[in-house]
Amino acid sequence: MSSHPTDYQGSVIDALREAIEQQIPNSRAVVNGGGGHYSIEVASPAFADRSMLDSQRLVYSAIAHLMQGDAPPVHAVDSLKTRTPSAPLLLETPLLASKPNVT
Repeated sequence: MSSHPTDYQGSVIDALREAIEQQIPNSRAVVNGGGGHYSIEVASPAFADRSMLDSQRLVYSAIAHLMQGDAPPVHAVDSLKTRTPSAPLLLETPLLASKPNVT
């Protein structure tokens, strides 16, 4: 993990997660990283009718304010994965994934 100078106060991971979950309907975001570099995985039904590129653009638009300025808290998103709720999150056990029917 590299060092990244910023004057941001607070948890960048929480700020990323909250920005995504507030801007993208019914989303669940998992964020890992530090030092200005982050991995993000997001599950939302909003991605169902979107291409991968459009889904990623939606996430970037939600976090753009954390990547702007002379010393932004986010220098790079090293990995960005988007999924619908039925596809499992890889960074953490999914909370939105459908439970199989057991009979």
